[in-house]
Amino acid sequence: MRTAKLYDYIPEPEPVKSDYVIACHYYPGWKKGGIVVHNRFDDLIPYPERTPLLGYYDEENPEVCDWEIKWAVEHGINCFIHCWYRKLENVGHPITVEDLRLGHGIHEAYFNCKFKKYMKFAIMWECEWGLISDFDDLTNNVIPFWVKHYFSDEQYLTVDGKPVLYIYSIKKLINLLGSEEKFKEMIALIHEEIKKYGLPGIHISVLHGNKYIHERNQWHTPIETVKEMGVDSIFQYCQQVAIEDLSKEQYEKYLETLLLDPQLVIEEQLNKVRSRIEFDPYFSMFTVSCMRDSRPWFPIFNIDPKKPIMQFRLTPMEYKGLLMQFKEIIDQLPEDSIGRKIVVIDNWNEWSEGHYVGPCLGHGFKYLEAIREVLTHRDNLPDYRVPEMLEFGPYES
Repeated sequence: MRTAKLYDYIPEPEPVKSDYVIACHYYPGWKKGGIVVHNRFDDLIPYPERTPLLGYYDEENPEVCDWEIKWAVEHGINCFIHCWYRKLENVGHPITVEDLRLGHGIHEAYFNCKFKKYMKFAIMWECEWGLISDFDDLTNNVIPFWVKHYFSDEQYLTVDGKPVLYIYSIKKLINLLGSEEKFKEMIALIHEEIKKYGLPGIHISVLHGNKYIHERNQWHTPIETVKEMGVDSIFQYCQQVAIEDLSKEQYEKYLETLLLDPQLVIEEQLNKVRSRIEFDPYFSMFTVSCMRDSRPWFPIFNIDPKKPIMQFRLTPMEYKGLLMQFKEIIDQLPEDSIGRKIVVIDNWNEWSEGHYVGPCLGHGFKYLEAIREVLTHRDNLPDYRVPEMLEFGPYES
């Protein structure tokens, strides 16, 4: 005879306090049929250590979202930055929820979950997919949709009352618009248009690539130019190390295992933070990465593992050490700087691209524990029970 379940629903989260907004990138690319450029959870079959503790979950299920929120907020992550894609065929037309690519993470799961009040959210406009046809498309279709569905929501991430919009990447928009001057015009237009909806303004943060400051390559425009374009800050999606940054000796060592030396990775990340502060302590949000290991995607995208993005993997203890040094640096920033207010964690669930802190078979909750230990007050008791222990799930579909 089956006994009654201990809980009618997932136990209520007990969020830990932090002096920061700890915002974690969130990739909603795991719904069956939702993505066409890779093989969803099938990518992970040769890599069982990457299996989420939720299993190969149904990403649009609000109950799945509640587990993620519970585990995140109990370790300090209090905001998810959702990748926001518009379907290519929708460009130039009014937007509905059905016109989004991978919109289920917000619209089906997060907006319908029970623990929504515990978790802020933001969107990152993925300009690799679903751009704009012109400025009229932006003002008549895109901005109204953002305001109605996101910026007007009390859980949307704000700074001084202004919604935070992340953009990835400006290169696509500059190419589309035809010049950096046109991009600057677009940024000014967004700032102007948003006030028509009764908002005090908007904080626009754009991706700035791997290099420290001045170089120009396919991934970014020099930071001085970016600032002149009128954006409010820069951020990174994933901290990476480019092949041209390595010495010959470092590169030869990398080829032995196709993983970078952890100390080199830590030094590179901290150097990038310092260089951006030196440029302008008010102009950067800072991202901390624990790994980048995209081997599941190498055959799909014909990626050469020897270039150009170097793979790395910090252990949870190495990651904790990085976070401790990182915290020492950002705590010296001016209190009203964006980098002091918001810490960006890379990434909750890039299971295939290979950067994730979400609970999985390979490391359990270890990376989340490191975040909680360093960036929070540690004033709660996280719940490490998984769904099957409490007779919930399975969530696979």
